[in-house]
Amino acid sequence: MELIDTHAHIDMLEGYSEFYIAQAAENNVSKIIVPAIEADAYPAIIELSEKFKNVYFELGLFPSEAEKWNADYPVMIKELSNHPKCVGIGEIGLDYYWDKTFVDRQKEVFIEQIKLANELNLPITIHDREAHEDVLSILDEYNKTSQVVFHCFSGDKTFMEKVISRGYYIAIGGIVTFKKADQLKEVAINVPLDRLMLETDSPYLAPVPYRGKENQPSYVIYVAKEIAKLKNINVEDVAEMTTKNAERVFKI
Repeated sequence: MELIDTHAHIDMLEGYSEFYIAQAAENNVSKIIVPAIEADAYPAIIELSEKFKNVYFELGLFPSEAEKWNADYPVMIKELSNHPKCVGIGEIGLDYYWDKTFVDRQKEVFIEQIKLANELNLPITIHDREAHEDVLSILDEYNKTSQVVFHCFSGDKTFMEKVISRGYYIAIGGIVTFKKADQLKEVAINVPLDRLMLETDSPYLAPVPYRGKENQPSYVIYVAKEIAKLKNINVEDVAEMTTKNAERVFKI
C-alpha cells in the first residue's frame, strides 16, 4: 500500500528532517508535498526537496500574507519553478477567518497567482477558509488551464459537488477523524474516489488518536482508514486511488 501526503508543512516541524521523513516512509507514505507560506520559507523547502528523494514542494503566498506581494514575487516564483521538484503553486486562496480588513488585496494576489500557475502550467493548491463562493467565482473567471486541489476541505456536500463538477479535487485531512466532524464525514462518504486526495497539514490538525498533538506525515494513514470506514471500502482502495490522483495532478 502506498500513500501520498499532499500537504505537509514539514519545514515547521521541529527536528523534522530525517526523523519525520523516515517515519513517513516506514508507514507507507511514499511522497510528501510541502506547500509554501511566503518567500522566506522557499529556501528551506527547496533544501528539503533536494535532500530527500520523496519530498516535493510548491511555491506561493498564503492569503493572510497578501500584503507582502510585490513585483519581485512573480519573478522569483517563475525562476524557482524551473526546479525539478516544484510541483505546484500553493497554498494560495482566501481566508476570511482571521482578518477581513484586506479582502480586496487577498483577491488581487489570488488572481495574480492563478494567472501565474496557468502560465507555468502548474496545478493550484487552494486555501479556502470561510470564503467558499468567492474562491470558486474567482477560479471560474480566471483559471483557464490549471488543475485545482482544495486543501483541508471545509465545505459541505453541496459545495463539494460544485468543486468536483468543475473537474477539481478535494483533499481531506485529520479533521475527518474527529467525532463531531459530521459535515466533513458526509463529504468523505459522497466524494468520488477519483476526485479525492489525502493530506495531514502537518504540524496542525493531527488525527485521532493523536488529536491535540503535533501532526506528521506518517499519520495520513489514519485519514485513509477513516475514509475507508465511512465509505465501507478497503483502505487499500482509498490508498490506491488517492495516490494515483496525486501522481497525475502533481506529475510525481
